Amino acid sequence: MLVRRISQFFIVYGAGIGFLLVLKSLLGLSDYVIPGPLEIWNTGCAVANGYLYDVLNTLGVAMVGQILSIVMAFSIGTAARKSSWIGSFIKAAAYNIQAYPIVAVAPIIFILLGDGFLSRLIIAAMICYFPLLLSVVSIMSEPITDIEHFYLATGRMRWQLEIKIRAFENIRKLTTVISGSATLAMAGTIVAEFIAANAGIGHAIRIALYQSDLSKILAALFLIGIFLSLYQGSLEWMGEKIIKKSVMSG
Repeated sequence: MLVRRISQFFIVYGAGIGFLLVLKSLLGLSDYVIPGPLEIWNTGCAVANGYLYDVLNTLGVAMVGQILSIVMAFSIGTAARKSSWIGSFIKAAAYNIQAYPIVAVAPIIFILLGDGFLSRLIIAAMICYFPLLLSVVSIMSEPITDIEHFYLATGRMRWQLEIKIRAFENIRKLTTVISGSATLAMAGTIVAEFIAANAGIGHAIRIALYQSDLSKILAALFLIGIFLSLYQGSLEWMGEKIIKKSVMSG
């Protein structure tokens, strides 16, 4: 699964580089605008060590942010699963908060918390949690009639059991959404770093942009893609293990 993820990334990244080089040739652009293959390679080798540390820094924040977003999504989603006034209020509040673009909210976060780890973590979680919330609300609001009817009829149904049943019956959907949210967590962290943070690969990309150095940006994108593929592939592998275990225990 990891090999497949990485090979897919190489195909996409190679196609992107190829497109840039074809565009460079067709429009007759200079190396200053779009660097040649040799310059991209040399720059990548030169910045590899520094960018490797930056990507690992960003990935660490993204992983913690994703965990936080999962906790938030499940907490809000399970609380809002009922068609009650409280459930509707929780959903409305979550949706309204998400309606504000992150570029409008991020400056407030940076002003209050500074440009360190905590600000990046909160922004990553904010971007990542909403798709998770939608999935959790959808899953937890849909009764599993055949199974739940038995527990309701015998008076044994509790809210913890209800959540467990619905999560178990939709385990594949949940694992797919969680593994997919890794991309959003990484993107949210990079956005936070690009806006105002003082560390991480997003910060490095912002510096490269100010320098108009496309080679450095391409090197950063390469490392981001490699580590994101490894992380997401690992989540998918763990998801398959969880699904197999749940099927066997069921």
